[in-house]
Amino acid sequence: MAKATNTEIIDLLGEKFGEQLFDVTEPYGLLTFSTTKDRIIDVLTFIKENGKIDFNFLTDITAVHYPEKNQIAVVYHVHSMVGGVRARIKVFIHENDPTIPTASTLWNAANWMERETYDFFGVKFEGHPDLRRILNMDELGVHPMLKQYPLEDPNRVDKKDEYFGR
Repeated sequence: MAKATNTEIIDLLGEKFGEQLFDVTEPYGLLTFSTTKDRIIDVLTFIKENGKIDFNFLTDITAVHYPEKNQIAVVYHVHSMVGGVRARIKVFIHENDPTIPTASTLWNAANWMERETYDFFGVKFEGHPDLRRILNMDELGVHPMLKQYPLEDPNRVDKKDEYFGR
């Protein structure tokens, strides 16, 4: 099978999903697009099972917190080992309701990736078979990668400007 181009992939996805795919870009040649949380499983299923593109390998699931927009972007990286092409899929969800369907029904590897994303960002993957913390303590009451806290402790006395002649 010849290597699929990004244009061919997006045309194929456009025929199937149309306006449900948006923000299509190619930074550094990596096909990147967004969809909604209602359609993400349909999109992932299509790109995995479609014989023309065959994205058979889930490389990563992670998230990015945008506090100024009150959003969390759940980011999927997939790879077609047969077609020799990669893609990035983003889904933006509201930080007050960080839920999205699980991809562990499509790829077994999604299980631990989703657990890590839950642990660090608080994203709840609906239908996940065992959604619990994987790296942090169970008692930790926060999700450390959310940008909700100041970078430095404001009570530290060794960081006061007066000590540095400012």
